[in-house]
Amino acid sequence: METNPIPVVTVQTTPFDDQRPGTNGLRRKTAVFEGKKNYLQNYIQSVLSSIDLRDRQGCTMVVGSDGRYFSRAATEVIVQMAAANGIGRLVIGHNGLLSTPAVSCIIRKIKAIGGIILTASHNPGGPGGDFGVKFNVANGGPSPDTVMERIHQVSRTLEEYAICPDLRIDLSRLGRHDFDLENKFKPFRVEIVDSVEVYLQLLRSIFDFSSIKSLLTGPDQLKIRIDAMNGVMGPYVRRILCDELGAPANSAVNCVPLEDFGGRPPEPNLVYATPLVDAMKGGEFGFGAAFDADGDRYMILGENGFFVNPSDSVAIMAANLSTIPYFRQHGLRGFARSMATSTALDRVAKAMKVALYETPTGWRYFGNLMDSGRCSLCGEESFGTGSDHIREKDGLWSVLVWLSIMAARKQGVEQIVREHWAKLGRNYFCRFDYEGLDPRAAFYLMRDLEAVISDKAFTSQKFAVGDHIYSVERADNFEYIDPVDGTVARNQGLRIVFTDASRLVLRLSGSGGGTGATIRIYAESFERDPERHSRETQVQRECVSVSVWVRWREVLCSSDSLVLVPPCFY
Repeated sequence: METNPIPVVTVQTTPFDDQRPGTNGLRRKTAVFEGKKNYLQNYIQSVLSSIDLRDRQGCTMVVGSDGRYFSRAATEVIVQMAAANGIGRLVIGHNGLLSTPAVSCIIRKIKAIGGIILTASHNPGGPGGDFGVKFNVANGGPSPDTVMERIHQVSRTLEEYAICPDLRIDLSRLGRHDFDLENKFKPFRVEIVDSVEVYLQLLRSIFDFSSIKSLLTGPDQLKIRIDAMNGVMGPYVRRILCDELGAPANSAVNCVPLEDFGGRPPEPNLVYATPLVDAMKGGEFGFGAAFDADGDRYMILGENGFFVNPSDSVAIMAANLSTIPYFRQHGLRGFARSMATSTALDRVAKAMKVALYETPTGWRYFGNLMDSGRCSLCGEESFGTGSDHIREKDGLWSVLVWLSIMAARKQGVEQIVREHWAKLGRNYFCRFDYEGLDPRAAFYLMRDLEAVISDKAFTSQKFAVGDHIYSVERADNFEYIDPVDGTVARNQGLRIVFTDASRLVLRLSGSGGGTGATIRIYAESFERDPERHSRETQVQRECVSVSVWVRWREVLCSSDSLVLVPPCFY
């Protein structure tokens, strides 16, 4: 206990007009958080003030980061401001590190009021990269729209913030630290905890660890390659996959968290995880995985670099959940996917006679479904899958699901995927990202596209590509009515569905770093014939999207200023 009470200081400030949180909190260039006076402090005060004072006084919050540049300095500010704002206890990961799934796990375990996660997910790190502040609520999941709106409203009128600038905490020292503050009747407590332990305990209760360990260490040992991409997952991979489950230490690479993630975006896809892709193509390893910076996204590869599309991944997981003790015990309550994710999961739900929910993009929409007992498994096309064990997507959990399936079926990744396609058909799926667009031009482009697809004549449109005719069945701007509380989310993306179950989806993304607008286009084509399941996704996507996109460009005079050359995301 400190001998002299630490003073609480009130600092005058002025509001910023760009602190409306997006899908994943507030993301900006690191230089904005670090260089603009009071920018971080204003937002943290807005988050804290959004919590009712009666609930805030003496409550417990969790704080963690993915280790990116500026995280330590920001964590110190959060500690100082939490103390000054009446928070009674902070639980922080060792050295400030906690994966996003671990934060959700701890919030639920200790019944905290919420948690602050310092991450910009798969965005680049370092001084020239991105930084983000995300607030998760008491169920362990991302803030719902109502909470984000409260935060935004506070930020617009903020005139002062409270802070204890003399309070210092050593993030490397495990244990409990108590501080006596001026004008406070109770001490302020900070607990530095093992970043992995509570999350590991949860995973032990979900999976058959002995079965996975036999797969990784037995006479027919599966050789794996796991790339933590120098994000927060390094300690989790080494502790759980290597120490606990017996994978050789050299199975895990890039496991030291770095502030700039080694100079590459910590994004687990075929573009940025090329070292893993190249290693898997060599044929030495039977299973490969990579994680993003904060551990909620993942990529799965099979022998010889066989890539598992994330939309296929969640569908295959759903079809094989009986291999997981947790689901055998708790049963299946339903599946959910974001609207932009392929309909492969829908086919599994139909075959298993399980309810399927289609939600907007954003993990927060799954929380209500899970809290009400409607959903057991959910996923998004952006390499995120999770279940009701927490309220976040969970990369390592997803990897353990795949290893459990492989152990139970005694099959490799590619064989599992191809058998799934043979049974239910293949949903070819890919995504195009148009980044850094002028926000005004992007808005008008989407507006004019909606006008085109909303015209009654559009539903009679046919598009010929080679020997195939694509006929429009229906088109709309996706609107979601929450089945739990009845809230409505409008303008969630444009959908064009063809009579053969192919789809095009277009939406403005809300998770960028404030450097322009992003339009994402998703192309999906369903193929039942097993003889056509080995075509390249690139070929298949052209059949669906190119002629339609060209047709739209011809009729959209307002989009002439946009030059969009679509990169194939996956």
